[in-house]
Amino acid sequence: MGTPEFAVPALQTLVENGYNVVGVITATDKMGGRGGKKLIESDVKKYAVAQGLNILQPKNLKNPEFVEEVRELKADLQIVVAFRMLPEVIWNMPEHGTYNLHGSLLPRFRGAAPIHWAVMKGAEETGVTSFKLKHEIDTGDLLFQEKTRITKEDTTGDVYERLMHMGAEVVLKTVKAVESGNVTLMAQDNSQVSKAPKIYHETCEIDFTKTAIEVYNHIRGLNPFPTAWTTIDGLECKILKSGMSDEELDSSHMPGTILTDNKRYLKIACSDGYLAILDLKMQGKKKMDIKSLLNGYTVQGKKVG
Repeated sequence: MGTPEFAVPALQTLVENGYNVVGVITATDKMGGRGGKKLIESDVKKYAVAQGLNILQPKNLKNPEFVEEVRELKADLQIVVAFRMLPEVIWNMPEHGTYNLHGSLLPRFRGAAPIHWAVMKGAEETGVTSFKLKHEIDTGDLLFQEKTRITKEDTTGDVYERLMHMGAEVVLKTVKAVESGNVTLMAQDNSQVSKAPKIYHETCEIDFTKTAIEVYNHIRGLNPFPTAWTTIDGLECKILKSGMSDEELDSSHMPGTILTDNKRYLKIACSDGYLAILDLKMQGKKKMDIKSLLNGYTVQGKKVG
């Protein structure tokens, strides 16, 4: 069970290791593209079609007809990677249960956007976790974890790429362990819980009253998608890349103050220093580096917002 690109390597490794994948459950097709006229299939569906796998695309996971379809698959085990919250009638169906792959070191960063929040919060490491599903989301007992460092330069895109392939290995390891009966589960330490809720447009707005390092982490944590943003000259401006400035903060510069020579640089004051804007996308313009933008645009405002 899975939908996005992140779930594809996990399915692929099971297929390539000879496991009998009796069904692939993924999101329904959606209309999208230019003018909303193109039928968009999930990445998992595209791979499943190429492999000739049996595909189910339920709108309602509690629909009795869908529940019966799943029951008829007679699966020994279910694996979930980046899918929806399952009703108990589904996750409790297989003899050996249902295992989920999560993109964090649980119980840290429980929720819909664990990779984004790990980078946004400046975590120095993260990883993937396989755990056995139970009622409350992301609370099940842990089976395997693999870790990776998060460097100061890593974006969410960088970490996503690493975890996607690490996750596939952990899924294979999980299935092999269940198959051999060599499963030792460990309860999560609730004192270590942190949240990674779904990210909305307003979540992405940059708060320059925070420290420069917090704003820097916010920007790289939302790169490449959905992208941090602020408002310059009344236009929404997506900030893709920034850099820390070692220049001492002028006490007269309130957070959000814009400093630019309108030729080579643009810096914005935070609570304790300045952040240099390196790559951005101004509303109505394409993505570009700051020198390219300033070559054809003059910043009028003295403050963001």
